[in-house]
Amino acid sequence: MAETGPLVEMRNISKHFGGLQALTDVSVDLYPGEVVGILGHNGAGKSTLIKILAGAQRADSGEIIIAGEHAHIGDPNDARKYGVETIYQELALCGNLSAPANLFMGREPQRFGFLRKKFMRDEAAKALKKLSIKIKSLGAEVESMSGGQRQAISISRAVYFDARILIMDEPTAALGMEETEMVIKLIQELKSNGLGIFWISHDIHDVYAFTDRIAILNGGRNVITCATKDFTQDEIVSMIITGKPLDRSQATGQGNRAQ
Repeated sequence: MAETGPLVEMRNISKHFGGLQALTDVSVDLYPGEVVGILGHNGAGKSTLIKILAGAQRADSGEIIIAGEHAHIGDPNDARKYGVETIYQELALCGNLSAPANLFMGREPQRFGFLRKKFMRDEAAKALKKLSIKIKSLGAEVESMSGGQRQAISISRAVYFDARILIMDEPTAALGMEETEMVIKLIQELKSNGLGIFWISHDIHDVYAFTDRIAILNGGRNVITCATKDFTQDEIVSMIITGKPLDRSQATGQGNRAQ
């Protein structure tokens, strides 16, 4: 991966809900063509951190820098303007609509007050072909498709609208082995195109296999950020559980940009 500036930097992010301190001075960054896994137990703060980047919540303090500029993200529309798209585990697709309708949902193109259905269909076909995604029919309802195909449609929607930073929440949850491989192949394609991906997952095997770096949170604080292969899977699990970084002399390699 060629060295360049980060796509996004989240610096010293803090957030509280009443008397609960959800995040305390958390920092994480993401580079083009990179997948960073955000790890931690439930309540560790990873979802809150990512929701702040996605515009679903606002930080109490800290800063977000995207492509070298300070970003002001107050809602999801702001996040999209900065090229941030989120693919949630629930996928946010309408099962009774087709792939083109889901691709443009909420951003439907119109002309003279009429929906541009042919344009939507043609553009959907191009978007799916660009990522080598195959579905049985563009007119088919997405509820008739496999989990991997539905995930692929969500990814295509993000890419079509020029996402540079992709947030994926449990991207392989509830997918079979073949469907998981399909999604991973898509992610590799996105990496080659220079997108940066935050990957939130509890599946340590997927995280270890497909991320470049990991950021572990515990109690709303940074534990460690390091190259994934700096540690074994068991060592990563240990840091998630204890909330304490291992001595780097125990690591298998020095890694890049470790904090």
